[in-house]
Amino acid sequence: MAGEAGGEPRAWLAVDETAATFISRSLSSRPPIILPPPLHRAPLRPGNVVEIAGPSNSGKSHLLLMAAVQCILPKEWEGIYFGGLGKSVMYLDLDCRFDVLRLAQILRNRIAEGSAHLRNGDLEKGGTKDEFQSSFENTLFSDCMQRFLYARCYNSSEFTAALKTVQSQSRSEVLGPGIYFVMIDSIGAFYWIDRASQPVGENKGKSLQSVTETVIHEIRKFLQLQPALVLVTKAPIYAEGTTAANDFNRGSSKYLMEDSTVLRYSRLEEERTLSCREYMPSIWQSFVTHRINLQVEAEVPSVNENEVLCTYTSEWIQPSLKTKEKFSIVDDGVILVQ
Repeated sequence: MAGEAGGEPRAWLAVDETAATFISRSLSSRPPIILPPPLHRAPLRPGNVVEIAGPSNSGKSHLLLMAAVQCILPKEWEGIYFGGLGKSVMYLDLDCRFDVLRLAQILRNRIAEGSAHLRNGDLEKGGTKDEFQSSFENTLFSDCMQRFLYARCYNSSEFTAALKTVQSQSRSEVLGPGIYFVMIDSIGAFYWIDRASQPVGENKGKSLQSVTETVIHEIRKFLQLQPALVLVTKAPIYAEGTTAANDFNRGSSKYLMEDSTVLRYSRLEEERTLSCREYMPSIWQSFVTHRINLQVEAEVPSVNENEVLCTYTSEWIQPSLKTKEKFSIVDDGVILVQ
């Protein structure tokens, strides 16, 4: 519009559509993305960068797998509604903890849940319902897994190289509409390696700042070509002079208390304080658009005997929703705890 107006400011600022038209156009071009809880509270759209922070075993990687299954599942398959997005995912594994069996379990549970009500009229002649349903689920499972791309990186150089290949993979005809989710687990995996290899004096090398700038540059370049949602996990990094949660058992006189309840509380508070400490460069902090913090709350008995479920809490830091949600992780996914 500015070009048509010849650069005239008043013509450029002239209203040419109503608010309702603008909202309708924005929602149709980049519709909101609905993710499983607890990621469902904040409105997410392609182009957002979501940072999922929390200590080890707080459910970060599991939330990535849940979101990946939501993305690769089709919205509808053979007349059966599954509620997925039917698009591709690129999963970049930096800490080498990816569990493909867990991904397969979550995906098969979602497929079984959606195909549980197969109509008798859909049965093939000469076959049983169980045989037809098994064939149906296996075919859909293979179709979904073709949309899941995985790369394992062992250092920052491989990480940046993998980000470069994401662009070419997104243009592949096999993937159809292209990569819709980019997942990085976890962004601080090479922090200490990059920090230790920083150039000193005249020695040439890449600093932590330059590596982070390169990563952000490659992600931005990809988002310009292919609007996608970026989901990143971030584990805590304990700084020098601080004490990790596992170090409390070494008998430090500071934490030798007669009351075990107070000791357990002090451990938890210390771990939570350290887990919230920011260590990524400021350029990364400004690049992230959404932040959610996860914490391990407590262990509660399950409905099944001899089984204990861990309860976790989630809190949106950016945007600040000023509310915390409790959830537990089960075989079928994530359940909210009231």
